[in-house]
Amino acid sequence: MRIDEALALCERLKAVSDTARLDAELLLCHLLNKPRSHLFTRPEALLDEAVVKRFETLMARRETGEPVAHLIGTRDFWTLTLEVSPSTLIPRPDTETLVEAVLQRFTQPGLRVVDLGTGTGAIALALASEHPDWQLVAVDRMPDAVALARRNRDRLQLNNVDILEGSWCEPLQGQYDLIVSNPPYIEPDDPHLQQGDLRFEPHSALVADDQGLSDIRLIADQARGYLVEGGWLIFEHGYNQAEQVQALLSEQGYSQLFTLCDLGDQPRVTGGCYSSSDTQIPVHTEQHTEQQSEQQTTPQTDPQNQQQTGPDDVE
Repeated sequence: MRIDEALALCERLKAVSDTARLDAELLLCHLLNKPRSHLFTRPEALLDEAVVKRFETLMARRETGEPVAHLIGTRDFWTLTLEVSPSTLIPRPDTETLVEAVLQRFTQPGLRVVDLGTGTGAIALALASEHPDWQLVAVDRMPDAVALARRNRDRLQLNNVDILEGSWCEPLQGQYDLIVSNPPYIEPDDPHLQQGDLRFEPHSALVADDQGLSDIRLIADQARGYLVEGGWLIFEHGYNQAEQVQALLSEQGYSQLFTLCDLGDQPRVTGGCYSSSDTQIPVHTEQHTEQQSEQQTTPQTDPQNQQQTGPDDVE
């Protein structure tokens, strides 16, 4: 079988994937250990019989909906390639909105930063790669996730990240300038849980009670005891939760609230400053694109703009 003939089998994936061709390319590149450019420059190249058999096996698994990231064992996030497994969420592009928000707002050296519910370590490792001078702590309550995040940290040689096992803020010691989190925020009866990649990911990392807000509320409460005076708490949340997240942060004493939109123009990241005085960790004020600036303090709540087009809309 030739490379182009193998890629033509992507038609089989169109019932389960909006990116059937790309899925097939990634699977074949994984088996060949070649970049995608190799597929385009050598379409007539013959594949070994062993490669063809493994490719057909992976394609069959993908036809059942199994995520490409699980099939090849990695997912690119920010500028990093991360090992993934079924024990954690697969890092998604929408979560890069949170990373970008932090990097644009906070530039001072020596910050102490926490990532709660780290999973693969994606957020903490992305921030650590951009700021070797920051000291980061990543927390997850699942031993398998902690082990995975540590493997990613060690392989990437990001030695400014400590990875701890525990529930939210419980293992923390001392105080921090910034706490970030992509916690569970999907309602238990959300139909997206039975669709796409979410079917293969741990529900404990996806689902929260109280309209998906229970973990966000708990973290906002706990974080007040671990933030320095004027420290910041920033969440990723569901496309329709920005107004509620801003309200609960305000109720718990956070101010300077903001919300940013993701790549799909959905409200995705909300944060606030916790202070009993006028003290706050300084942030840059020219950190948004024009579109983001318009969304900064006014969460998007128009139901006509909240189209549910796939799993990333609830991620």
